[in-house]
Amino acid sequence: MKNFKRVLAMTTAAVMAVTSFAGCSSNSANSGNVGGSTNVAEGEKTIVIGGSGPLTGDAAQYGVGVKNAIQLAVNEVNAAGGVNGNKLKLVFEDDEADSGDKAVNAYNTLKDQGMQIFLGTVTTGSCLAVVDKSKQDNIFQFTPSASAQDVIANDNCFQICFTDPNQGKASADCIADNKVATKIGVIYDSSDAYSSGIYNAFKTEAAAKGLELVSEQSFTKDSKTDFSAQIADCKNKGAELVFLPIYYQPASVIFSQAKAMGYEPTFFGVDGMDGILTLEGFDTSLAEDVMVLTPFSADAQDEQTQSFVAKYTEKYGEVPNQFAADEYDVIYALKAALEAANCTPDMSTEEICDALVSAFQSLTFDGLTGKGMTWNTEGQVSKAPTAYVVKDGQYVEG
Repeated sequence: MKNFKRVLAMTTAAVMAVTSFAGCSSNSANSGNVGGSTNVAEGEKTIVIGGSGPLTGDAAQYGVGVKNAIQLAVNEVNAAGGVNGNKLKLVFEDDEADSGDKAVNAYNTLKDQGMQIFLGTVTTGSCLAVVDKSKQDNIFQFTPSASAQDVIANDNCFQICFTDPNQGKASADCIADNKVATKIGVIYDSSDAYSSGIYNAFKTEAAAKGLELVSEQSFTKDSKTDFSAQIADCKNKGAELVFLPIYYQPASVIFSQAKAMGYEPTFFGVDGMDGILTLEGFDTSLAEDVMVLTPFSADAQDEQTQSFVAKYTEKYGEVPNQFAADEYDVIYALKAALEAANCTPDMSTEEICDALVSAFQSLTFDGLTGKGMTWNTEGQVSKAPTAYVVKDGQYVEG
């Protein structure tokens, strides 16, 4: 395992342009699927924020983390006096990380509950299923972690996460610039827009950086339990490093099967890898020396991270993942923009949207997932991820 020491700067797309909402009315504090106390009195005017993500299914760890982080941040904001003296209220629905009817149904349910701002979705597939609907409804959409470039095609949706192309490019740059390996294997999910988007950008940048992709192997959502053929091809073709632009569940299987086959390359993952160290039943020693490019690590020692981790762990009994940190930042970035623009629930939705667009152009935001975050005129965010290595079941900055 070669050492590498570098904090990577990466400009990523997070389009944050908005159109008019469909009615910004006063809302009862106790209606909807709140999911916990929001420090709102009966009948008090609120700004209703809706979110959707997988609370059940294979990706539930992401959705639960996001929902928990929203609730934690909303409670904190409300306890501190709200936004311009008005409280926030959360409604949240399970979309099961579905890219079809379940995602659409979750979105429609949130609208029925009075959603005024949409914080979703958690996964790319679900987001692509509803972005056109949020555009048609003129609902301001802010996703913590749906990272495909197409997510931000409409001017009402923006991201706080890194886009897939930039994750792929930055990963190839990290490997090449730090001379981690020259012969690379890739195993990616061809049925997933997130995975495919990162892979395509990685392949292009790898060629530009002189990295040799000796094996490019794919799987689909229907064939993610046996990776022996993909692993064998990487091994037989001499891949020194295997790039995994995939989520942690299939990655955990790959690690186990690779060890059984006597294959020990360097493995390199991106933000979807976050969660593997807390996966129930997973032997964390299988992830030893795995490299991960991510904007957040719960093991980081800065005061802001440690405060968030302590509060989240105390409330929910588990360590927050990167998806939770992304959503926590979403709430506070939104709060800053709403306050800078002097937004209140009595403003028209069009006024709120115009004000937010202007506010974000001059906003500099320090969050858990990036310091000095800024947005350009196209709504793109600039922030820097960090390269980590798994050591003894923890993320250590590389």
